[in-house]
Amino acid sequence: MSVRVLALVGSLRAGSHNRQLAEAAVKHAPEGVEVVIYEGLGEVPFYNEDIDVEGAVPAAAAALREAAGQADAFLLFSPEYNGTLTAVLKNAIDWLSRPYGAGAFTGKPAAVVGTAYGQFGGVWAQDEARKALGVAGATVLAEAKLSIPGSVVRFAELHPQDDAEVAEQLPAVVAQLAEATAVAA
Repeated sequence: MSVRVLALVGSLRAGSHNRQLAEAAVKHAPEGVEVVIYEGLGEVPFYNEDIDVEGAVPAAAAALREAAGQADAFLLFSPEYNGTLTAVLKNAIDWLSRPYGAGAFTGKPAAVVGTAYGQFGGVWAQDEARKALGVAGATVLAEAKLSIPGSVVRFAELHPQDDAEVAEQLPAVVAQLAEATAVAA
């Protein structure tokens, strides 16, 4: 059985190190696990209950929900903006948390990893994302963590997929997600 992990990247920047980290997850995914990077988070409108109406959900939000519905687990890549998670990542969590109690995250494993310029690698943002995922109904793997500090310097000339720490630790996080899907099934 193959496990499908949907990767949500919290940065829209073309040269995002978190996007590159997600690419590394695709490349280094353990056998039997497919990591799929969701494209299009920038097109999803801010969550508004007035537009979250059956039959009239904006196309970009409906596409996100459809992709999430096909996922067995979630891996969020969170940079840190002003000490917290990005609006684009929080917005994705908000859309996928609805309908309340039956959103796409409900009962599915999720983990949060990331890299940031600061000395702690974005841990505050990742903690906030874990909290929001838990409230949204995901089974958050609190022990599945990877926070890489100093991204601007560390990945200036090296793609994260070629970094020894990433190549070792990121597949371990993905493997934990895959194992958790077997428990959830």
